[in-house]
Amino acid sequence: MRQRRVSVGPAAGRPGYDDQIVASVIRPAPAVTARVPAKVNLQLAVGPARTDGYHSLVTVYHAVSLYDEVTVRPAAETTVAVAGEGAWHVPTDQSNLACRAVSVLAKAVGLNVEQSSVRIDIRKRIPVAAGLAGGSADAAATLVACNELWHSGLSTDELVDLAAEVGSDVPFAILGGTAVGTGRGERLTQALVAGTYHWALAFSDSGLSTKEVYATCDRLRAARVRRGGHAASGTADAQPGSAASAAPAASAAPAASAAPAASAAPGGRAAPAARSARVGRVGPAGPSGSAAPVAEPELSHPLMTALRSGDPARVGPLLSNDLQPEALSLRPELRRALAAGLEHGALGAVVSGSGPTCAFLASDAPHARDLAVALTSAGVCRAAARASGPAPGALLVGGGPLA
Repeated sequence: MRQRRVSVGPAAGRPGYDDQIVASVIRPAPAVTARVPAKVNLQLAVGPARTDGYHSLVTVYHAVSLYDEVTVRPAAETTVAVAGEGAWHVPTDQSNLACRAVSVLAKAVGLNVEQSSVRIDIRKRIPVAAGLAGGSADAAATLVACNELWHSGLSTDELVDLAAEVGSDVPFAILGGTAVGTGRGERLTQALVAGTYHWALAFSDSGLSTKEVYATCDRLRAARVRRGGHAASGTADAQPGSAASAAPAASAAPAASAAPAASAAPGGRAAPAARSARVGRVGPAGPSGSAAPVAEPELSHPLMTALRSGDPARVGPLLSNDLQPEALSLRPELRRALAAGLEHGALGAVVSGSGPTCAFLASDAPHARDLAVALTSAGVCRAAARASGPAPGALLVGGGPLA
């Protein structure tokens, strides 16, 4: 606290009169705010489980214009306060990824606990446990904001490297745009994308645990192998089928049909039989009755070509998510949401990440608005929002990207 002397009272300036008192000038602690987008997965290919407990992934991340804001300011100890969408579901203790982000950055730049303690205020618009990486986004915004608050001077590339220590989706939330993620999703290559893509996002009444969805994937795939089925992950280039026949296949829970067989293998990517030309697909099954190991995930080259074209009508049929059958087996009501979006003209529909948010690709902004209205009117979701992408990654509010 800074102090200065001021003269007050009618006797100010008179000789012999003690007219000087000490007044405290309280200056507010500096605060830095960063804004960060949600993501959808245009492709999520899940390979075998690794020895570290993660799964090998190939995913195409796409940042969309649904944002959280995070403000950090110096404090006696690091604390978290959350307001907005689903705030009561967000942990405010040290388990919050934003706190881990503070610790990782402080260690990297050589600050001790006293020097690096901050109050973290999170204002949420991204739903919690929704497959949109909201928690990872908040951690990314915390890294960017603290980097500025502490005058650390780290570049975007350096922050992306640190973000991988915080969580698998955190690096992409810093990078933004559209990018291919490999490893557990943390190794990124920016993708060449033309145009702007417009989305309607349908939010569910409650979230899904990422851990539970992956565990279901492992369990279903293991069960398929025990029954002599095919455990291999799906290929990225599976041929789409008709919308009428594929929507049930993509959403089927474990049963004696081709689509569940494709999705029931531990840690691998789902393999499709019939799949929709517009619903997020799963990859092809191998020979009937053959028990094969889970295949390594592969990037969908047709999807990447479509993204370079800038034509959403080409992109929509190629949206895919190997975890979609598992999410639908845990939340069967999501099938109704996917079907409703297609009935109202969505160019493509897919469960984002581990769900339960359903993402619908629209032809343009007015179509995205109409889809959002139709989905809420149909009663198939708690709420719906419009968004567009690719959106930039975490940015300082009132500032631009880092170097």
